[in-house]
Formats: sequence, structure tokens, C-alpha cells
Amino acid sequence: MVLKSTARNLISRRQWLAGAAGAGGLLALSGCAGSSVLGSNQSLKVGGVFAGSRSDKGFMEAGWRGLEKARDELGVQISFLDGMAPKKELLVPALTQLAEQGAQLVVAHGGQNNQAAAEVAARFPKTRFVVTQGLVQGSNLSSYDVLQEESAYLAGVLAALTTRTGVVGHMSGIRVPPGLKGRAAYAAGVRDTNPKVKLLTNFSGDQDDNALSHRVAQAQIAAGADVIFTMLNSGRDGVTRACREKKVRQIGNVIDWTAVDPEVFVASAWADVGIGAYLAVKDMKELGVPRLGIVKIGLQDPAAVRLIMGQGVSAQVRSRVEQASRAIASGQLKVPENYEGPEFSV
Repeated sequence: MVLKSTARNLISRRQWLAGAAGAGGLLALSGCAGSSVLGSNQSLKVGGVFAGSRSDKGFMEAGWRGLEKARDELGVQISFLDGMAPKKELLVPALTQLAEQGAQLVVAHGGQNNQAAAEVAARFPKTRFVVTQGLVQGSNLSSYDVLQEESAYLAGVLAALTTRTGVVGHMSGIRVPPGLKGRAAYAAGVRDTNPKVKLLTNFSGDQDDNALSHRVAQAQIAAGADVIFTMLNSGRDGVTRACREKKVRQIGNVIDWTAVDPEVFVASAWADVGIGAYLAVKDMKELGVPRLGIVKIGLQDPAAVRLIMGQGVSAQVRSRVEQASRAIASGQLKVPENYEGPEFSV
């Protein structure tokens, strides 16, 4: 459902969802966010913003699952707004609406909310705001960052070790910080493992356009790529179709794509970005406030970040990947966050 940018339409589109009871309707909300740990008879009101579809089989759906888990396990009440484009002029009124309706904690899923959340948080000092995969912080603003770039680095290691053509691909959509860091990490993993491997990297401008992603994938395959790492949402299906047509392997991200489609996916850079949303709610409920600053969650927590490899990956390759994983988790290997190489255009 695509939301309009006017406050009137935003207000009419969603309602509070009660935690365990599932009660509908707009609830009368009260209380000061973060003033104290909630008592057992109080229910924390949490709002969520998802700039995309909650059923995209990717990043947005993972965030939504984290918020669902908080509702089901922690007994909080949640409301949400989704379906809008990742544009500040749409995100600001969405975040504002949730704060005005009494959310004590507002979780904005994705780094595309950085600027909007900083602006709205300044106007609502008694409301706590969290950006998942974010890079912003303030007196009432935190970021919970699942380091998906760490599993992306491991994806690069795997791609360099398994390519037969010496050419590997990377595909993403919009240039948000998590996507840019993921690309930089993947490129570094490829380069550190085998500098002779050529990387084709593309940001198409759209996370969900399957016709576009199919066309870009076809072009990368024609240029020699036999392994493509995708950081897309609904648009991943177009890449999968191109890979199946040409018998090219794909590395997914966020969820375990080797279980979804083992014929195409050789691995998946698991990064449960929903954990950020869940932990933010858990901290708010138990501590009265989310943790301050930018909270980083990486390979040290395998439930959050790891590379899942398909059954066809050899023991030798697995050993090399696990060696790199240990080096990152221990701090011996620092994953780069910037990429300055060439880009692939269609």
C-alpha cells in the first residue's frame, strides 16, 4: 500500500495493534518516553516506519519480523506505516504522525531514515527514536546497526574462491549507507582473496524493479560474471531469473536464500537486520531507554551476522571463509566501508 504524503492520508491508513490481545483501533496513549522502566501492568507503545513493502522477502520484511517478535515476545503494542518511497519528504510526516499519536519509541527501519529521524527527534524530545542500520545519534536518538557489511565481506571471499570465469558481480538499488558499505566490503573480500578477479558493481536506483534487475543481471552475465551478489529487496527475483536462465550462481543477503532456492543460491550473507528493531524495543522496555549512540552488532553474534553456504561449497572453501570470519570477529581484520573503484553501467 502506497501512502500519500499528506498528514490527513497518513493518519487514516494505520491503527495501533495491541500486543498479545491483538486489539484494533486507535488507542488513547499517554506517558513520558524513557522516564523509567515500565511496570508489569504498562504496555510500551512502539511505532515503526518501513520505506517499502513489509513483504519484500528482504530488508523491509526482516525489519518487520523484528518488530513482530517484539510485539509477540515482549508484549508491547505496535503501530506501523509502510509502503512509502524512501524520500525524506515522505519519511518526515510518517515519523511525525507516530510521535503525535503517542508512540513512546519510534523505530525507523533503514539508513534512508537518518536525516528524517534526526529532524523529527529534535521536535519531540520526550519520544525516543531509533534508526536501524543508521548512523545518527542524539539525546533521544540512537542507531542499532547490524553489520551486514561483515557478512558481505565473506560473500566476497566466497565469490573470489568459486568463480570459474574470474569475473564476479554485485547488484544493489539505492545508494544508502548500508548498501554502500556492503558493496565496499564485498569488493574488499574479493580483492583480498584474489586481486586478479574482476568485479562488476552496479547500483540501479531501484530495490524492487524486477525488469530492471533482470536487465542489469543479463548485462553482467554477458560481461563474464558467473557469481552475482545481490543486495536488493523485491527486485531480487529478476536477478534470480537471469541466473537460472544462464546457470549462474547468486549470493543473497539478509535471509537464508540457500534454503529458498538452492539451485541458484550458492550462499547468503545472513544479516538479521530485524534484530536491531527487536533489541531497541527490548532495551526500551527493560531499561526505560534504548542504548545511546550507535549500537553495533556483528559476526561476534552468529545469530545476527554470518555467511550461510550451500551444500555444494567445498570444505576447503568453507575453511577459508571461516578463517576470514574469525579474523573479523576478533578485530584482526577491519572491513573497509568505502569503495573507490569503477562501476558497471548498462
